[in-house]
Parts: sequence; structure tokens; C-alpha cells
Amino acid sequence: MTLPSLFADPTYRIFMALAQYPILQTRIRARMRQELFDRGLMTPNQFKELVREQAIASQGREGLTDPFSEEPEDVWRERLDQVRDTLTDLYFANNFGYELFEEVVRQALEERGAASEDWLISMNAELAPQELLVDQAVAISRMPPEARARYEPRLQEIKVVLIRSMISDQLAYIKIAKKWFTLSDLVDIRERKIGKGRVGGKAAGMLLAKRILTEIADEDVKRSVRIPESYFLAADVMYGYMAYNDLMHWAEQKYKPPEQIRSEYLQIQKEYLAGQFPPDILDNLQNILHKVGKKPLIVRSSSLLEDNFGTSFAGKYDSFFCPNQDTPEENLKDFTRAIAAVYASALKPDALLYRRKKDLLDYDERIAVLIQEVEGEQTGDYYFPQAAGVAFSRNLYRWSPQIQRDAGFLRLVWGLGTRAVDRVGNDYPRLVALSHPLLHSHAEPRAIVGYSQKYLDVIDLKANKFRHIPASEVIDPHNPILRYVAHLYQDGYLAPIRSNLVKDKHGDVVVTFDEMLRRTPFADRMKRILQFLEQNYESPVDLEFTARILNPSTASPDVELTILQCRPQSQLQETVAQAPANLRKEQVLFATKRVLLYGRVDDIRYVLFVSPEGYFSLPTPSARHFLSRAISRLNALLEKETYICVGPGRWGTANPDLGVRIGYGDIFHTRALVELSGAGVGTAPEPSFGTHFFQDLIESHIYPLAVYLDDPDAVFKRPFFYKTRNRLLDFLPDAAELLDCLRLIDVQDYKPGRRLDLVMDGEEGRAVAYLTTPEPEPQEAV
Repeated sequence: MTLPSLFADPTYRIFMALAQYPILQTRIRARMRQELFDRGLMTPNQFKELVREQAIASQGREGLTDPFSEEPEDVWRERLDQVRDTLTDLYFANNFGYELFEEVVRQALEERGAASEDWLISMNAELAPQELLVDQAVAISRMPPEARARYEPRLQEIKVVLIRSMISDQLAYIKIAKKWFTLSDLVDIRERKIGKGRVGGKAAGMLLAKRILTEIADEDVKRSVRIPESYFLAADVMYGYMAYNDLMHWAEQKYKPPEQIRSEYLQIQKEYLAGQFPPDILDNLQNILHKVGKKPLIVRSSSLLEDNFGTSFAGKYDSFFCPNQDTPEENLKDFTRAIAAVYASALKPDALLYRRKKDLLDYDERIAVLIQEVEGEQTGDYYFPQAAGVAFSRNLYRWSPQIQRDAGFLRLVWGLGTRAVDRVGNDYPRLVALSHPLLHSHAEPRAIVGYSQKYLDVIDLKANKFRHIPASEVIDPHNPILRYVAHLYQDGYLAPIRSNLVKDKHGDVVVTFDEMLRRTPFADRMKRILQFLEQNYESPVDLEFTARILNPSTASPDVELTILQCRPQSQLQETVAQAPANLRKEQVLFATKRVLLYGRVDDIRYVLFVSPEGYFSLPTPSARHFLSRAISRLNALLEKETYICVGPGRWGTANPDLGVRIGYGDIFHTRALVELSGAGVGTAPEPSFGTHFFQDLIESHIYPLAVYLDDPDAVFKRPFFYKTRNRLLDFLPDAAELLDCLRLIDVQDYKPGRRLDLVMDGEEGRAVAYLTTPEPEPQEAV
């Protein structure tokens, strides 16, 4: 029989940590043996004889045929000591529970005076278990100020060790977190945590942001900011689940070729979803469901690498809503399946290829799970927040010169915030520049209507599922929130809703959030929150949130803000770039004034072009899927080349009718993604700034651009894109069916000896791609 779970418990680590105190360790084991004798499991003589028998048996296993003559007495006594200790551990662990072991350890500590001041500073905090460290920290914190001063360094060490063992081992995070977390914060996290490992990056960012704002923000911010009711499934539980369900063979997945990673993922999902949780973990999950009752839950990934400086992993791992409206048995089934699906997403192709690109494959990446009550309120059969979105302390999308970059930016939606962070179908969030919150990104009322939100993401309580619904389904003229969220579009103008007499069809109701931005402290408060966090993170930040208007029927409504997530904002090292002043017309291949960032890409050899006509003529979804796979294969083959992608509509959209449906893992070697619209191609895509897809581009130094072909200043040289030789079959001989749709252009086929430079001048608001002669390679001196 092997050692049971008692000795995997952190309290047993107390015992192992005391290896530096042989006398104390011996005393603890002596007490453990006495419990065996006192409770009648065996007599001292029986135990002594058992030790002798096992020691002789161990000699035989080592090949000693005459133990008494072949082994010196001192070696024999050391053998007896080791066997005695092992049998003590084994019999105690197999027969007694955790509480008795803890009592034995604590009695031994008290007898030695382990709670004395000298012992407080003599024990190695790095080896000690969390329980003992917390006890020490509490003891120090309760000392009188004059006595406590001596132990402040010890308290700081304990705090750092607890942060590293329970929350995150990332040094950039620890540097900030140790300034803010209190002992009470760490104890609360431990009490809400299942498992012994860390809670992961997503939970870490949320907790730190709340603590910073609670300490230093203005009083109105302190009163209005909260986090959801949250529970943590620590990262070590993932490996326990894999071992319990014979899934460990998938741990090597990250080292396989990309096509194999993709082809095996469906099988991985199937096997993970078929698994079961160990009984002790299942009991803890049932307890969570009992506590939350019928409130909807969201099960969110919170990996060890997630939301770190330079590697946000935005959208790489999955999260799932659990409506939680069925029977207790079915709710538990849905809940555990959601967790298993989050674990499976650790092996998603996009996630593994992202790690490969970031040189993070060799890190022991495990997924913790953040379990939260969904923020919102019930409206009819639907459950959703009044407002949700993602906020950035630095605004990279300035649609007007008066917008200030450092004032912040929001993507704001009605309903669940999934529509703010994903590139969804033909729908749009409200873009808010916090320096000028009422300034729309489009000036004409008709354009504001066209680029407004038409659908909501909600939890359907009656159907017990997550849904997308038309906004018209939840427009209630008697709901006081409506006048903060929407405007009326009448006779070519937008006007505030002043009356309950909204037309039955609601076709004139447009989601704008103008009155919320005008009449509540929401915009100003968000701007200050972002500034506080950026200052103390020592980095720009992005924040996922929900908002609730507390007293909508009063003259001075207030707003409550719930922080769902906070992380360093992905940034691209922008460089001041200007195109040559004397460019000739024939040099320019495309140009646009729709620029988000500034910088340059030099010596572009290849242009991957998806022709709008060819793409929208593809006859079936499988043909479009084949195109996506072909782009992915080209991306791998062009790893050593400098290339850009140009195509219709939205790159990375979830709706293939609006553009090419690809993921980060399909295009991460490209240097720019250019989106074409207008001139029969389709509606100009809204900027993806703020979406998870945009985060990927920024972290990988991929520039996003939009060319609206109907803009009078736009340039798009069709002969280059349509008449230059197509090199597709040179790279993919089996892709002949895509020749009318997918073109791979070698710039030198258009103009021999030339390359393409792409310059994005963010201050001037213009990007231009132009032909140039590559600089000659420097010659070594003879």
C-alpha cells in the first residue's frame, strides 16, 4: 500500500521542511509511533521486530548474503533508522487522519518553543508549507509595533513566498504585488482555493487591480469598484485530472508538428470531456454550486503564463458560461464539463503555436480555473449586465486629432462582454475615447446607426444556455436603463429617449451609450481607474469590466464597476516613420489614411493576396476552410521571409461571410494584415483594436491596416495584385483549386530587383506601400 493523500497534504510538508531540525523531526516521529501504540495498532515490541525484518529484507535486495559480516554496525544502525522512519510514516498515514497529524506536529513545535521569536526567523520560508507560513505571519502581525519592527523583513519574505506559491511566479508581477497585498488578502485567496498550486494570471491580475484601487484611488472609485464572487481551482488540479483519467500522454503535444497538433485536437477534446474528477475535487465543486445557488457562473481559464508582461495569451484558452438553471445533478455535470473543456484548451493549436512563437514551449504551463458568478441582472428570461467591455489606458485608435492617447479607450457593449473582445459578425461595439467620450468614430447619424450594436450576448435562463439575441428582444420602454443605453433615430437625427412611447417595432432605437457617458460619472471614473493602474503597474494596462447604474431614476445617477480582469496592455514598439517625400506614382502599390499605429516594415519579398472576387465566389464552407488551411501552410513555409497579407473584409472574423476566418496560429509570421473594403468588397470593417485578435497582432509585431477603396485618397494598384505571376503552386502544388482566390506574389516578379517597403505614419495618419531597391549587403574587407 502506498502513502495516501494525507502525506500529499501541505501539513506533511511541515514535517519535510523541518529536516533541518533532526531533533524535532525525531520527536515528531516518536509521537506518531506512540499514537500507534496507544491506539492498539501494534505493541512497541511488534514494531521493533517489524523494523528488524524489513531492514534485513532490504539488505537481501541489495545482494548482501551475510548481513552481519558484510555490513558495518554503523551502517546497520543507519539502515534501521531509515526503515523505522518509513514504517512510522506508512502506518500513521494509513490509519489516521489529517487532524491528528497536525496536532502531533504542533505539540512537538510547542514543546521545543517553536513559537518563540528565534524560531520565527530561523525556519526556511521557501521550504515551509503555506499553513505554517500563514501562522507565522499572523503571529508577527499581532505583535506590538516595537516588537514587530524586528520581524518586518521576515513578514515581507513570507508575503513574497505566499504570492509566488499561491498566485504567480512571474517576477514582474511579484515586484508589484508584494507592495499591495495584505496578509488578509492572501488568507482569503487560500480559503477560496481548491488545490495546492497557483491561481494563475487572470485571477492574479483581477485581485491585484482591486487591491491597488482599494488602497490609493479616489474615494468615489473606492466605493464603486468591486470584483465578482470568485473561487479558484489551482493549477495543480489540472495534472491531477489528467493523471486520474489517463490523459498524461497528451503532455508532449506541444512538441509535435503544427499539422499534427491541429489534426489531433478534436480527439483531445473528446477524451478530456469524457473524464471524471477525483472524488475530493468533485466534493469541493459541489460545495461551490451549493453556495452560489441558481446564479449563473462563468468558468474561465487562468493559466500560469496568462496576462503577463509581453504575453497576454488573450483569447488563447477557453472560458465557458454555465447558466446553472437545471437540476443539481445536471448543473454539476455542466460545471465539470466546462472545467474539463478549459483544461483541453491548453492544447489548442492557437495556444501551442503562440507559445512556440514566444519561446515558451519548455515552460510547465498549467491551467488554473477562475470560477465567478456572472455579473448582471434578469430582464425577462435573459440575464446580462447593463454594460460591459474592455478598457485600455493607452488609446491606439485616434479617429480625430483632438483625441489624447494617454486618456484611455473603451469598447463598450450592452449585455455580456464577449461581444467587446471578440471579432463577431456584422455588429459593432461603441468605441469610446475617454478624452472625448461623446465623440463618435463616425460623424453622420446614419453611419452611427450602421456601426451600432444590433445583438446582445445573454444567458437565457429559461433555455439554460448562452445565446446571441437581437437587441430588439430586450428593449423595454419602461426600463429606466434604456435611456442611458440607447437613442432614437428619427428623421435623420439621433435624439435621447425622453418618453416611454417608443415604437413597438423598436427599429428606431439605436445603442449608443451617449446618456450613460453624459449623465453619469462612468467615463471620468474609468479614465482615473486606468491612470491609477497604469501608474502602479508601471505599464499601460487593459481591463475587462461590467458597469451598473445604481439609481437610474434620479438626477445624479451613480455607477458601480466590477473588475473582471486586468493585465499589462499589449504594446508594439512603435518607431517614428515617414515615407520619402519624392515618391513617384508608379512606386506606390497601396496607400490608406486609416492608420492605427506607426512604424515600418522594410524589404517585403512576398504579398499573400486573397482576391475579394475569388473569396466570395468560393462555393462551400469546406472550400473556405481549405483556403484557411492553405494560408496556414504558407505561413509556415514563409517563416524565413518577410511577407504581408492583403484580403477582403475582416481577417480573423468568426463569420466567414465577412472575411477570411483564420486564427493567430495561421498568420503569426506575417508582418501586416491589410483589410480591403468598399468598391463592391463590403462595408468597411470596424477597427479590431481591443479585441483578442488585435492583442495577438500587437504582441507579434504585426501591423493592422484598412484600405477603404472608396476613399478618395486610397491607392490600390490592381495590376500588381491581379496581373503579377501567382507563385502559389511553387509552394503548394496541391492548391490548384485556389488559384482564382489565393495569390502569392513575389515582388520581384512585378519589378525585378525591387522590394516593398510599408511605412505607417501614425501622426500624419497615412500608410503607404512603395517599391524600393534593397540596400546592398555590406562587403567584408579583404
